[in-house]
Amino acid sequence: MKDHITVRGQDGTFTAYIARPEELPAPAVIVLQELFGVNADIREKCDELAEQGFIAIAPDLFWRQEPGVDLGVRSEVDWQHGLRLYQAYNREEGVRDIKDTIDTVAKMPECTGKIAVLGYCLGALMVFLTAVRHRVDAAVAYHGGDTEKYLGEVDGLHASLLMHLGEEDEFISKPAQAAIKAALATKPNATVFSYPGQCHAFSRNNGAHYNAKAAALANGRTSEFLNQQLR
Repeated sequence: MKDHITVRGQDGTFTAYIARPEELPAPAVIVLQELFGVNADIREKCDELAEQGFIAIAPDLFWRQEPGVDLGVRSEVDWQHGLRLYQAYNREEGVRDIKDTIDTVAKMPECTGKIAVLGYCLGALMVFLTAVRHRVDAAVAYHGGDTEKYLGEVDGLHASLLMHLGEEDEFISKPAQAAIKAALATKPNATVFSYPGQCHAFSRNNGAHYNAKAAALANGRTSEFLNQQLR
């Protein structure tokens, strides 16, 4: 079942897309958006997770700036629109919103209480920040730009973390990728998979750099990881 829920957070009220599996109760996965908002691709990911037996929730992270952002990944106009929102986005406020979403979902009777965060690009950075600052049961990050700027917080990581990086990512330099891998190598609960020849957003179904083989490999690893951590 697909619907929206309301999150009443510390700083205001915002909505989140939700897809529920047929069998409940179930563990939950908070899906965190890219700069395109909670668009068709993010909703599709939620639907896929629901088919795998998870409650999937995608909060509107841009609600302070522009509620209901739904942009196309192939439109230059939409790309520039999303980039402006991305550049103005307050990450500290964003972490609070994600924590509020986690707290809201944890109180839902259909949730088992096991909750993961999963995100792409901006959402992947927010996955890392959430996982090092708050309690979650698992975390999955796909090509999170600027993660290297927050590696000083890595000691706060207590949940199991799975990270996917495209080796030719045009937004995450090779030195940045090396720094991320080195920092997470100190954490036995963190695993980083690197994908040769892959660019940014290689796993996103409608993205310009989508690669079906690499995406299937990454998504298969994610599915196995979520089942191990949340069941």
